[in-house]
Amino acid sequence: RDDEDTFKILIATDIHLGYLEKDPVRGNDTFVTLNEILEHAQKNEVDFILLGGDLFHDNKPSRKTVHSCLELLRKYCMGDHPVQFEILSDQAVNFHYSKFPWVNYQDENLNISIPVFSIHGNHDDPTGADGLCALDILSCAGLLNHFGRSTSVEKIDISPILLRKGRTKIALYGLGAIPDERLYRMFVNKQVTMLRPKEDEDSWFNLFVIHQNRSKHGATNYIPEQFLDDFINLVVWGHEHECKIAPAQNEQQRFYVSQPGSSVVTSLSPGEAVKKHIGLLHVKGKKMKMQKIALETVRTFHIEDIVLADHPDLFNPDNPNVTQAIQAFCMEKIELMLDNAERERLGNPRQPEKPLIRLRVDYAGGFEPFNVHRFSQKYMHRVANPKDIIHFFRHREQKEKNDIDLNFGKLVSRPAEGMTLRVEDLVRQYFQTAEKKVQLSLLTERGMGEAVQEFVDKEEKDAIEELVKFQLEKTQRFLKERRTDAAEEKIDEEVRKFRESRKKNTEEEDEEVREAMTRARAHRSEDAVLVTASSDEESMDMEMTGSGNPSDGLSATVSRGRVRGRGRARGARGQSSTARGSSRRGRGSTSQESASSSRTYKPVSVPAKNMSIIDAFRSSKPTPSLNSSQSYSEDIIDIDSDPEDASFVPPSSKVNQRLLTPFSKRGSQSQTSRGVDYESDE
Repeated sequence: RDDEDTFKILIATDIHLGYLEKDPVRGNDTFVTLNEILEHAQKNEVDFILLGGDLFHDNKPSRKTVHSCLELLRKYCMGDHPVQFEILSDQAVNFHYSKFPWVNYQDENLNISIPVFSIHGNHDDPTGADGLCALDILSCAGLLNHFGRSTSVEKIDISPILLRKGRTKIALYGLGAIPDERLYRMFVNKQVTMLRPKEDEDSWFNLFVIHQNRSKHGATNYIPEQFLDDFINLVVWGHEHECKIAPAQNEQQRFYVSQPGSSVVTSLSPGEAVKKHIGLLHVKGKKMKMQKIALETVRTFHIEDIVLADHPDLFNPDNPNVTQAIQAFCMEKIELMLDNAERERLGNPRQPEKPLIRLRVDYAGGFEPFNVHRFSQKYMHRVANPKDIIHFFRHREQKEKNDIDLNFGKLVSRPAEGMTLRVEDLVRQYFQTAEKKVQLSLLTERGMGEAVQEFVDKEEKDAIEELVKFQLEKTQRFLKERRTDAAEEKIDEEVRKFRESRKKNTEEEDEEVREAMTRARAHRSEDAVLVTASSDEESMDMEMTGSGNPSDGLSATVSRGRVRGRGRARGARGQSSTARGSSRRGRGSTSQESASSSRTYKPVSVPAKNMSIIDAFRSSKPTPSLNSSQSYSEDIIDIDSDPEDASFVPPSSKVNQRLLTPFSKRGSQSQTSRGVDYESDE
């Protein structure tokens, strides 16, 4: 019965506002369905609306989508109808990510008749430097209460919103979408805690809203129901689109799970073909009742599978006309599905006219698919998805395994679920099982694992080197402060004690890793600036030199042989079209011009792009002086020159050394007049 002690809650998930909004046929489906959902909330005079994530389909919804959502929420959720329940918990904790950390209906500047509480899903999750999502826009506008956010990757504490209406009390828990593998690992490591009210904890109806994979997609790519606490009374499970809104009891944990499913078809799969519903939840004391409400504005979707190999009397792969027979059979099936959709629509005038039709054809067994695009032209004005009305696929036959051949030893040795190793885990395990002579004596396994993780996952090539430098500098400062004697045994003992103390203080070690990663990123940024500056100077220098009189140039050095060819010069930016021959860049000038040349540049070290982990440990080599015997040459072949004039000079050292030596003046006068000499490298 509806009385002063009964909560009435409208439950929906995965509305996906803005899905296919540019489609001329299906573009408004999500907005029409949201309008119907809010109509039901207003008609049934619910206490509040509870959404289980994915209100928006895109992380950055369009202006049309946001505008339509604001319009509908303002139309149905604002008014003079009084809110009949109160909040007992600390709202600054429940909504601490919001700029306005209190429930919207208690804001004196707003007139809310139906509060909306929502967690975020994987489609509209917070991103960016400020960690904002589309729900935060609605929250800031005062039309929605966004809760269940968690940014920590180390520990999650879920604090409930405590609601009371008469003698009924609800503890509303929420957890927004988190990558399934990470959340699975945190549950396994007991890093997820659901806080309970201190007073009369057994008198509360515990309602938990979650947005994760419920069905198993991999070893850790889902959240088993057994992970959730057994004091929960009802779990509203979002993210799964198949409608299973009737509460089903978990036999192990004894709580009930309701899976409302999506309110729009976003994938042409069998789970989406189930009739769409929303739920009207009644809660009084510790008892509940879920009332299913069918959505009338959802576009009809029919899907069917056919296996050609199951009809040997109709289809023979060796028959030259078998493709035409398959096409006729598919047309007959689609016509039957269209008839069923039309009969269903006649009883519901609010349903869209064009249905969604999907026929999946298994053509395994030597059959060939026909042209789907040509076939779909027949249904352009009859279905909402003509381009993908037919889907051909081949069912992969799984080889039957003989139980006698199973190696049970291998099965036992497999790691347990949830123990999928990460890079940092591999590093830690390596050092734990390694011999004593290769154990870390100064660095910590945790810090090294994090550095290798940054190196592998984010390609921070300086991560390991910067971590080594940072921990080395910190250890040196520690030894200086302790004024340790120069005896090697005492130094080793102090280093060991210092390392053990750092291993125990995980927060300080995490701060070290973050500082080292910051230095690595800063180092990368400086390298990028230096490389950009060097390329600009190189271009300017080449333009200045190439614009001079070719007859005044110095002779080009030919060091390792000659090649002949015709074409335009590579790399000779700014070179005059009259300049011919080849040239080499060098630091300084020849002996005759050293007095007149005064421009000098510092060598720029360009880091290699592909650095191995071993290279990352090596300290940078000292930069050789300008008098080094190594040199760098750039090859320029003027293809407009005569075959006899074109020369090629192979480089004499690696590019990333950028070290130049003065040229020796060689060659005939004719080569000198044609050559272009670059007096400096950068």
